[in-house]
Amino acid sequence: MTTTAINTKKFMTSEQILEHWQGHRNLTRRVIEAFPEKELFEFSIGKMRPFSKLALELISIGGPGLKGIVEKNTEAYNEEAFNPKTKEELLKKWDEETETINNYFTQISEERFQESFNLFGQYEFPVYQNILYFVDNEVHHRGQGYVYLRALGIETPFFWERF
Repeated sequence: MTTTAINTKKFMTSEQILEHWQGHRNLTRRVIEAFPEKELFEFSIGKMRPFSKLALELISIGGPGLKGIVEKNTEAYNEEAFNPKTKEELLKKWDEETETINNYFTQISEERFQESFNLFGQYEFPVYQNILYFVDNEVHHRGQGYVYLRALGIETPFFWERF
C-alpha cells in the first residue's frame, strides 16, 4: 500500500488576517481624523450614535476581546470604561488598542482559531469567527462614519487605502 502526501496551502495565514484587520483599523483611524472635533462627538443622522461612540465600541471589543480569548476570560465588555473628551484622546486610545491587538493576536495558536469561545460571555463561536466579527463590525461602523462625513460635506478617505 502506498500513501501520497498532499501539500495544501492555507487560504490565509494568521499573520495575513492580522495585517488585513490592521489595514481596516488604519482606515478607520483616518476616518476619525477626518471629523471636526465637535462633529466627532455630536453629529448623527437618524438617531444613530455619534462616530465617537461607534469608535468607542470598536475600542471596547477588539483588544479586550482578544485579551479575553487568550486569557480564556468571558467577562462582558464595557463601552463606558473610557470616556474621551477630545479627538486626540480618542486617537491615543485607538493607537494603544492597536498595540493590544497586535500583542494578543500573536498569542493565539493556529489550533485555537478553531476552538469555540464564549466571547464576552455572550457570543459562542469559534475564535476565528469572533475575530471576523471584530473586522465586520468595524467595517459596518466605518460605513456609518462615511455617511456622516459625506453629510458634513467632508471628503472621505478612499476605502481601498488601508495603509
